Amino acid sequence: MHTVPGRRSRILAATTATVGLLLVAGCSSDDDGGSAAKTAAGGVELAKAGQLTVCTHLPYPPFQSEIDGRVQGFDVSLVDLVARNLGVKQEILDTPFENFKTGAFLNAGQCDLGAAGMTITEEREKNVDFSDPYFDATQAVLVDKSSGIASAADLQGKKVGAQAQTTGEDYAKKQGLDPVSFEASDAVLNGLRTKQVEAVVIDYPVVQGWLKTPANADAFKVVDNLNTGEQYGFTVKKGNTELLAALNRAIADAKADGTYKKLYEQWIGPYDESAAAPSAS
Repeated sequence: MHTVPGRRSRILAATTATVGLLLVAGCSSDDDGGSAAKTAAGGVELAKAGQLTVCTHLPYPPFQSEIDGRVQGFDVSLVDLVARNLGVKQEILDTPFENFKTGAFLNAGQCDLGAAGMTITEEREKNVDFSDPYFDATQAVLVDKSSGIASAADLQGKKVGAQAQTTGEDYAKKQGLDPVSFEASDAVLNGLRTKQVEAVVIDYPVVQGWLKTPANADAFKVVDNLNTGEQYGFTVKKGNTELLAALNRAIADAKADGTYKKLYEQWIGPYDESAAAPSAS
């Protein structure tokens, strides 16, 4: 993904008791007080006192997107559990996706963690520490119903779209395709809708969200679901063991007490029991 030229980073805030987050103008004050004021439960050091600052890249439904003026989604809801355990509120900062690969925003103290439907890879693990996997993902091939494309094998010679700097784009390139790169997931769908491309390769949960809209379901269909062994994780600055432990504890507790299943069904769709099974990244 690439940031739109001239786009400013935005802070989106909410109380931890809610699923969604309210959009607020401007950024929080830098007057955070002493370091003791920035220490939450469990000895977790925070970038700003009283809040868990979360970097994301909007939109990426069903994991995080603005709906009716509120940022909502599966990632948002899971991180809300972490913030509640720490006794603070969650605030979201919308940032360029390139930062997620390098961990620049974490190293600069801009954010405490990254949550952006991010696949755990060895390359990314060189720069950030990942939480335990919280979601098993596949790549979907979505096409216009009139395209004549029946599977991923039919993509050779076709104009294929993908979201820039994502594993979907990587997969397309590894198959010998020359994908058209779009900055954000909604731009990928628009590229298919306006026939800039004949097919798109993108994370299946994103496609699931798109196809919940009747107009999209009438026009498009999934012709392949590719098991690429991908798993999502939240990221923290390397060596931030306290926050990493808090993340892993919240994920494990949510899976054990049924909260994960409830949120999965709310944001993604029918629950697959294997989604909650511990698995190595």
